[in-house]
Amino acid sequence: MNIIWQEFLKIVREEAGSRVVETWFKAVSLLKWDEHKKTVYLIAPNNYVQQWIKNHYLELIKKHLGRLLNENTITIVFTESLQPAIMSPASEQPETLIYKPAQSLMVKQPYSSNTHTTSLKTIKPRSLSINSIYLFDTFIVGPNNTLAFSAAHAVAEKPGKLYNPLFIYGASGLGKTHLLHAIGNHIQKSFKKINILYQSADRFVHEFINAIRFDKINHFEAKYKDLDLLLVDDIQFISNKEQTQEAFFHIFNMLHQAQKQIVFTSDTLPCDIAGLAERMKSRLEGGLIADIQIPQYETKIAILKQKAEKNNECLSDEVAHYIATYPFYNIRELEGALIRISAYASLTHQPITKDLAHKVLIKKQDDKKSIDLQKIMHHIARHFNYTQQELKSAKRNKDLVMARHIAMYFMKKLTHHSLKEISAFLDRSDHSTVIHAFDKIESCRQVDNNLCQTLTQIEKEIVT
Repeated sequence: MNIIWQEFLKIVREEAGSRVVETWFKAVSLLKWDEHKKTVYLIAPNNYVQQWIKNHYLELIKKHLGRLLNENTITIVFTESLQPAIMSPASEQPETLIYKPAQSLMVKQPYSSNTHTTSLKTIKPRSLSINSIYLFDTFIVGPNNTLAFSAAHAVAEKPGKLYNPLFIYGASGLGKTHLLHAIGNHIQKSFKKINILYQSADRFVHEFINAIRFDKINHFEAKYKDLDLLLVDDIQFISNKEQTQEAFFHIFNMLHQAQKQIVFTSDTLPCDIAGLAERMKSRLEGGLIADIQIPQYETKIAILKQKAEKNNECLSDEVAHYIATYPFYNIRELEGALIRISAYASLTHQPITKDLAHKVLIKKQDDKKSIDLQKIMHHIARHFNYTQQELKSAKRNKDLVMARHIAMYFMKKLTHHSLKEISAFLDRSDHSTVIHAFDKIESCRQVDNNLCQTLTQIEKEIVT
């Protein structure tokens, strides 16, 4: 039976896609096949999964599982435990599945710095995944980000009372994540008893899938019901995920109605996020929307000066002005340039001068021209112990996907190749996959020190 079920999953993966298999069918197992009754018995972890599969994939199960069992007509019986729910041909009337959140817990009243009403159960104050290095004091404010900074600071001063939700959007590397963590750090310092969660949208999707698979929906929702502040990075990654959006919609409503602060970041406006339900767009647009643009010349200089001072380095006005003239389109690129210049000066025992900066930056441009896509693929395959064919394949196991995303990340970062050229090299038809991979790795490296070290090591291997 296991062999038959695994073969069925392969067929579903090809016909309906990996996401359907990972989200729904991996949660189901084939209990037995009754040849005399022509009945297949399947186990689902809960009624939620059972109803969704029944409403959306019943005919697919009958078609392909019946073929594997050499039967034209079969009956499907779903069970959570010992009580089967028979789905015979006569009872297959379509039903509308409505996402029903778990029984609500009593939520706390809006908090203040002086009082904090407790819920029915004692909640231990927590601040999950907040990076203490990102503060308002270390954020360089300029014309490109004044509104976003001011709004974030106002939210941190009076959470749940102003701009709820706050939606910050802009390209990768401009400081969106910095502001999220700065809000978290400020509120954590000002309000002692408070529950804070920083969560990437990708992580939310992953947790929701596991909650479905392992019958933990109640635990999943309880985690969010207890929050006072929810910080969601890269909310665009829940696009085209219908049930994840449904779950998030109810969590959003619960927190918002209790006047708990919610802050989002995205690479684009809510109205421009493809694959996002209209009511989700409406919720995201319900507060204040603030953008962050590419830093201007003066802001670049201020960023360089602050970075150098933090690292106890001497950076003259002449060098700072020279670096700022280069076409760096985000803060990360700008800071990366300074790091390379400082490292070269240290290794060669030279002061940081305009000539030295010119030499390093020109070399960087030349290095980009000398690094090709095949070279990056070779290093990624060797580092993660995959073949290049596997990296280009459609296989979706977790470790392979991460390696593939890292390959895309470095192809975009270290070469002059276009997104279209990179996606074609990897046998992908849509270059948006490369953008998604790059943004995801950039987001993860900011909060995952192990990943940051891994990326640094791989980059050294590629460029040397």
